[in-house]
This record gives sequence, structure tokens and C-alpha cells, in this order.
Amino acid sequence: MSRRRFVGSAVTVAAARVLQSQSPSTRSVEWGSPVIDCHFHQRPTLEANLAHLNGSGCQAAYLLSRLQSADDAKRFLAGEPTRFAGYSVSTDVTAADAVKLLTEAVKAGAHGFGEVKFHVDADGPEMRRLYAAAAELNVPVTIHFQEVPHTPTEGVFNTGFKRFDKILKEFPKTTFVGHCDAFWANVSADYANDKDYPRTPIIRGGITDKWLGDYPNLFGDLSANSGNNALTRDPSFTAYFLSRHQHKLFFGSDCACTDGHGGGVSQQGNPGAARLAGKCVARETLAVLKANASPDLFHDLVWSNGHKVYGLTSLS
Repeated sequence: MSRRRFVGSAVTVAAARVLQSQSPSTRSVEWGSPVIDCHFHQRPTLEANLAHLNGSGCQAAYLLSRLQSADDAKRFLAGEPTRFAGYSVSTDVTAADAVKLLTEAVKAGAHGFGEVKFHVDADGPEMRRLYAAAAELNVPVTIHFQEVPHTPTEGVFNTGFKRFDKILKEFPKTTFVGHCDAFWANVSADYANDKDYPRTPIIRGGITDKWLGDYPNLFGDLSANSGNNALTRDPSFTAYFLSRHQHKLFFGSDCACTDGHGGGVSQQGNPGAARLAGKCVARETLAVLKANASPDLFHDLVWSNGHKVYGLTSLS
């Protein structure tokens, strides 16, 4: 780590020394495989980003950045190339120049679009133009599917997931990465868009499970309370599901805790995710994956698959 960035603050320099002292090999030992967090919303400072990576035992991160913060993402990659593997960008898809701006960002170094989280239909015109651009640029689109508001004023995002198979067929050259409540609740065949995080046993034949098998352009991001919920709500389902989709799933955290151990407001006040309050989502999900996967499968889920989906150069 370059310490010149922190000259002028003895406290910050000391913190940088602590971060630097944790070598990649040390960080990877905890989980038995190097881990890349592929749903890592970048923090405003290098120290804050590294604090969560180091605390959660992750070797690297793929950053999700708002368009206006893309320069910060590039700065983090340049300053810590062994810790940050790439980044996606997102902007308001309803803006007339959204595709133009995102296309320019990809040409300037971004690896994908996302996380796309706006109050539109997933099969609406705003998203369709995004899918077409992603296919042309050969980059993935990470989509937040949410049919139930978490709070009275939040609203819903990229709605209509139950119709999304039509999009998968219409845009076969677009790589789609599914994420969030509706995507993961639909591993069960009985999901009725009525609850954010159902905890009942999974009824086999859910559309998410089916479409991951049917469509080569659909992948699953196991992040957030939603991904963790899908992995923990029915233990009889988890190992089967991971094995069935060994090359279609990858690890991410979408964790808001400050230290990789649940510090701060770890679930950002989301009442439906209260079971993970005070915990690090990365740690919780990595533990579930490790308990339900062979070493080779675990390595695919937490390292290889994310690199392949986002077209990243391996940091190992």
C-alpha cells in the first residue's frame, strides 16, 4: 500500500500499516480459498473499503459504483490492484442520456452495468435499451429485483420478475446477474410477491431455480439478506441448489457493516433483515456456502465464477 496517500495523519498512517500487514495469503487462509466479494458497494475512502475486506476475510472485491463515483473506483483499483478487481457503474435509467453515459463509462474501464436499482419495470423500455447496450458492449447487467417495499416510502424496483424469461429469450447475448428479494424468493414455486424474505420451506420448481438451468445468460449473485435467506430458509435445499448451479452462482456480500464483523448499522435499518442485524453478511453467507459445498465447489462460488462473469483478470 502506498503510504504517501496518508501523509499528514499519523493515525491514518498507523491504520494503513495494520491493513498492509495482512497479506493476501493470510486473508485467504480463513475460508480455505481466496474470496472475491462481487457485490461490494464502494465506501468513500480506501481505508473503509479495506476495513470491510480484511474484517470479513475476503481477498478482493468487485466494486459497484454510482456513475459519479467512477473516478473513485478507478483510483482504488490503481492504488490497490491486488485488492480491487474491477467495477460496475449505475445511473438513473430513466434519464435520456443514461445509455450514452454508461457506454462511455465502460469504454473508460468499467466492467459492467450495475447495480441497476430504479423504480421501473424490469421489462420496460428503460431497461430494454440498457440490455441492448450491454449486449453490444459485452458486459453484464446486475439487476435488483424487488416486488415488496421494505419501508412504507421505499417503493419497488425492477418489477415483473415473473415475466423475465421473455427478456432472457429476447436478449440472448446479454449477460444478466440476478439479485435481491424477488430473484431469491422465487427459488420457491409458491412465491406470490407478498413477502420480502419468506422463511418457509422451499417448494421445488421455483422459476429462479428453473431459469438458472434453462438460460445460459442468467447468473445469480448470492449477496445480501435475500441471498443468505435463500440459502438458509430450507437446509434440505441448499447443497442441492449450489451443486445444480455450480457455474451459475457467485458470492457477494452487499454488506453495509463497517468492519467485516457487523459493526455500524449492518442492515441499514431494513426491518425485514433484522435477523442479520449486528452481523456481517459476508461472513454469514461464506459460512453457509462453506458448510454446503465441497472445496472445489466453494472455490468456484467464491472465486472463479465471479471472475468469469465479470471478465476479470485473476488476482491470485
